[in-house]
Amino acid sequence: MDHLTNYLVKIMAQSEDPEELGHVWKAWHDATGRKIKNKYVTYVELMKEIATLNNFSSAGKYWTHAYEDPDFEKTVEDLWKEVKPLYLQLHAYVRHRLRKKYGSKVVRREGYIPGHLLGDMWAQSWIHVHRFAMPYPNVTKLDLTKAIMEKNFTEIVFFKIAEDFFHSIGFPMLPSTFWNNSILARPRDNRELVCHGSAWDMYDGQDFRIKMCTQVTYDDLVIVHHEMGHVYYYMQYKDQPIIFREGGNPGFHEAIGDTIALSVSSPVHTARLGLTESSSYSTEEDINFLFLMALQKVAFLPFAYVVDKWRWIIFGDETNPKNYNGLWWKLREEIQGIEPPIDRTKEDFDPGAKYHIAANVPYIRYLVSFIIQFQFLEAVCLASGQYDPGDVHRPLHRCDIYGSLEAGIGLKQMMRLGASKPWPDAMEMLTGYRTMQTKGLLAYFHPLYLWLRDENKRNHEPIGF
Repeated sequence: MDHLTNYLVKIMAQSEDPEELGHVWKAWHDATGRKIKNKYVTYVELMKEIATLNNFSSAGKYWTHAYEDPDFEKTVEDLWKEVKPLYLQLHAYVRHRLRKKYGSKVVRREGYIPGHLLGDMWAQSWIHVHRFAMPYPNVTKLDLTKAIMEKNFTEIVFFKIAEDFFHSIGFPMLPSTFWNNSILARPRDNRELVCHGSAWDMYDGQDFRIKMCTQVTYDDLVIVHHEMGHVYYYMQYKDQPIIFREGGNPGFHEAIGDTIALSVSSPVHTARLGLTESSSYSTEEDINFLFLMALQKVAFLPFAYVVDKWRWIIFGDETNPKNYNGLWWKLREEIQGIEPPIDRTKEDFDPGAKYHIAANVPYIRYLVSFIIQFQFLEAVCLASGQYDPGDVHRPLHRCDIYGSLEAGIGLKQMMRLGASKPWPDAMEMLTGYRTMQTKGLLAYFHPLYLWLRDENKRNHEPIGF
């Protein structure tokens, strides 16, 4: 099955034939979602029963109680409304570039984007459209993987680099058990192994591991730092009672790793590693860099919102199972601005084609983590003096906290709490705020927002859908 899904992922990412993309999209959705439709209806009834037995008014409330906010669904809606103007500008620009590539018969000037054209089965990451949508395509694109290969880095070197990053901001070196017990590269004995990177806490206060078939690429260098974020979180709260050895809320763990990854991805840090000659980017290079980040970070937000908003609604009593698929596409269109490549009916069950829905995995944690990672980044960059909201020469997206003990102090204090205090207490300890804020994300992407706004205006591109 892994070989099949990898093959389909490759087609969705690389093909530029709308018919082939549409065929693969339809085949996957028909072969997965449709087959579990009836079982999913039974599952929803069981979830409602579980919620009732646990004294929750709905299964949605049961899922979101970990956020300790009785109005959590409204909180998420408000967060989305704050980032929506940025998303709408990105959506309009990408729709324009897709129309230039595929023609107006495939992509209309106004309205929704056909979801199969965005390089991903669910249109949750748009990174692959960069091939024909870069704001400044003639600006030389840095090949950071090539630079890594030229330095003869190995998988182990990646982890040593990440350890050095954390140590530079005041965290301890990794225990010997990490190096002895982790799997950091594909085993040479060809044993069966799930290669997706993951971090593990063995709950004895000493044994922390990573399992990852690391490849010597720039993308994996960033992922290594992300996974190490989990390990250092485990190490910080290891003295808490076991029940409190987890993140402040379900989004914290991913956000910590991504905060470090954002710093590692900055132009300043790639220059520090010797992967680029200069840490100063031109305006054009800056916009290209932010655009690539937005295709991953901003494009994902509405999809993450839809996945759980759809479930919160069907976990209530107001939706008939016959309307499950119609509701799914209503939300995809209204919130994400995405439409299916072909007409879908009530006989289809397209949400079931997404693993997290079929496997009963809550998804809103990813939206939370994508927002608060920028809130964390803003806090540590202010503490380090690397970011100044009033200085155009020190923007948030260029911040690199390497070597800043000041940045590490707040991080360590927050991480040490684990889940022993309400998460707003932990959030306040680092950021000064007790609520989730979009300010950091909007500041990070502000130069790109201004560029997209002006470019869409220049092209007379309609905003919205």
